[in-house]
Amino acid sequence: MSSPTPAQNPSPSAAPVYGEGSIRVLKGLEPVKQRPGMYTRTDHPLHIVQEVIDNAADEALAGFCRRIQVTLHADGSVGVEDDGRGIPFGLHPQEQVPVVEIVFTRLHAGGKFDKGSGGAYSFSGGLHGVGVSVTNALASRLQVQVWREKQSATIAFAGGDVIEPLQVRAAAAGDRRQGTAVRVWPDAKYFDAMELPRHELVHLLRSKAVLMPGVTVTLKTEKTGEVMTWAYKGGLRDYLSQSLNGEPIIPLFEGEQYAGSGEAENFAEGEGASWCVAFTEDGAPLRESYVNLIPTVAGGTHEAGLKDGLFAAVKGFIELHALLPKGVKLMPDDVFSRASFVLSAKVLDPQFQGQTKERLNSRDALRLVTAYVRPAMELWLNQHVEYGRRLAELVIRQAQSRQRASQKVEKKKGSGVAVLPGKLTDCESRDLTLNEVFLVEGDSAGGSAKMGRDKETQAVLPLRGKVLNAWEVERDRLFANAEIHDISVAIGVDPHGAGDAADLSGLRYGKICILSDADVDGSHIQVLLLTLFFRHFPRLVEAGHVYVARPPLFRVDAPARGRKPAVKLYALDEGELQAILDKLRKEGAREGSWSISRFKGLGEMSAEQLWDTTLNPDTRRLLRVEYGALDLAATAEAIGKLMGKGEAAARRELMELHGDSVEVDV
Repeated sequence: MSSPTPAQNPSPSAAPVYGEGSIRVLKGLEPVKQRPGMYTRTDHPLHIVQEVIDNAADEALAGFCRRIQVTLHADGSVGVEDDGRGIPFGLHPQEQVPVVEIVFTRLHAGGKFDKGSGGAYSFSGGLHGVGVSVTNALASRLQVQVWREKQSATIAFAGGDVIEPLQVRAAAAGDRRQGTAVRVWPDAKYFDAMELPRHELVHLLRSKAVLMPGVTVTLKTEKTGEVMTWAYKGGLRDYLSQSLNGEPIIPLFEGEQYAGSGEAENFAEGEGASWCVAFTEDGAPLRESYVNLIPTVAGGTHEAGLKDGLFAAVKGFIELHALLPKGVKLMPDDVFSRASFVLSAKVLDPQFQGQTKERLNSRDALRLVTAYVRPAMELWLNQHVEYGRRLAELVIRQAQSRQRASQKVEKKKGSGVAVLPGKLTDCESRDLTLNEVFLVEGDSAGGSAKMGRDKETQAVLPLRGKVLNAWEVERDRLFANAEIHDISVAIGVDPHGAGDAADLSGLRYGKICILSDADVDGSHIQVLLLTLFFRHFPRLVEAGHVYVARPPLFRVDAPARGRKPAVKLYALDEGELQAILDKLRKEGAREGSWSISRFKGLGEMSAEQLWDTTLNPDTRRLLRVEYGALDLAATAEAIGKLMGKGEAAARRELMELHGDSVEVDV
């Protein structure tokens, strides 16, 4: 045998070396530069600019700032200036580095982590583990000037590193200026486009003015000389009134409440919300929510709290005045669908989804907002009963429209593709010749089937209760029944008639197996499902895709005898049970030495027993559903007599003719 050539067996020195030195430790702002998308939006630099704006807004939220000015400079940089307290620039007591340098160069550093008494910021939005340090990391240049304590300090950075060390000098005589000015040049290599989306920027700045009555926010554009200024003395009410797309049917409902010290709800002092809500009959609803002045464009738990509070209050008013028509059931969306609102929540330690803070995840925020909105709305409605009645009429009309729209129920889809029902436990294979789905009676039996099945080829869809008798149900009403909807989506075939050219290309399983208890109720469920398939999925029956699984009714535990070990034997019915007992007697088993268990339902079987008796292709009994000797018309006539609502006389006749030939298992 020839020795391998160097190409066949590369020398160890040519292989990559993996040792202690292979581990790279990212320090400072390196993680941000390596993976900027983990920390901010990279389609444009607005979010890193917003971090600077949020810091100025936090000063206003704390009550130390009355003016915020944003300047779009001609060279592409953006300046943000406020008249707040100014970032401290003395040495940090532990780090012995200027504080302003730490704020702009260290992740997870800032004045907003100290939430205890005496903290610089009791409530802030500019905190989620990152902040202006990310802005600094993704900027080709960032310069800061601070005025405080009759001094002025400047420092400049490039790519997150200090390039111009801190310089402090005394302020000019008579200069009492206070605040912070930050100018940032975003680095083009980190962003898809460098131009800030003006609409989003304007919306952001205007919302800051809305949420901070008494604070003036200005946007200056150097290239055009344009200056835009926002100041809302009326706060949320002024903003919502100016932005509504429709005429409100009742006056705007506004409120504001914050927790005092030692409140029973265990909210932190100062936590709470302010809100303004308008109800309109037409036009697209306006919905804006904020947490500590941060816009939460994707909503979150604070919006859910507003929704719950409004619904509970309106529903209580309607019930108190007995306004709800018979047969109408209210849902939260009946109230919320026509509501426009601006919501501003103050949460001590907000938990956001993602670094861009677009959705609030704090669980307590739901309870917080609901606790304040609901009683305020209840009081308002009962103080203005006429307005309450008008709102009730709108909500009831929405509920009635929703119920009418559901008269024809379409299959639920997402992105044009049917969404598989959540309770379906699917199989891994996509081979139609192998795949099978078991329509199982009840959640308990479904649990055993899920554990006992072959995960590669067998899927399980538990059905709750008895399926709708679909014999006389119009096809466009079928999906009003959740179980039928789930069956159709799971198997991948839409309902069709006997004369239709059904599309079976989406079929997901070669065998659709009805699996129910071996008792009267189980037989009833079998008949209901067979009626559904015959009436509304006849092509599946014709193509041989529908089956009925036959689980055993009895289990016989035979004791060990001589060299024969103890065994478990399963009987489908009384006849098989007697045959098993006769066989045991012939084999010499002592009379009565065995025990007989009668399965009252599939849920009583363990996963192993269900596999052995009903799921295992080698041992189960699976009957294909066929038309047999009757043609299609005769089969339809027979099923019509059994399942039709107006066929009581025909059923009585059948029972009188054939009742004696049927053994009923009660």
